[in-house]
Amino acid sequence: MTSHTGRLYALALSLVVFALAWAAVAARPWAARAAGPRLQSLAAREAQLRQEAALVRKLAAQRQAAVHAQKVAASASSAAAAPSSSVRVVNLPPLTITRTS
Repeated sequence: MTSHTGRLYALALSLVVFALAWAAVAARPWAARAAGPRLQSLAAREAQLRQEAALVRKLAAQRQAAVHAQKVAASASSAAAAPSSSVRVVNLPPLTITRTS
């Protein structure tokens, strides 16, 4: 096989065979095994963890909302009390500087 076209055909054919073999292995045409007891217990544990995670997210959201409500109430009460106790408005006469030469 010294001709270049023969080599190109052989290369193309080998690439096609490789791609078909890859597709056949990736498709897994053989029968799938039934899930064993270890896989079933693992799936049950995963479902339990997902439920617990959802509950934790719900509780965290409730606590965050409660903390936010407390902060809003605290800032509202401090804002209402702050002007009467800590801020004092003073009216001074205007500052005028007159210079004579």
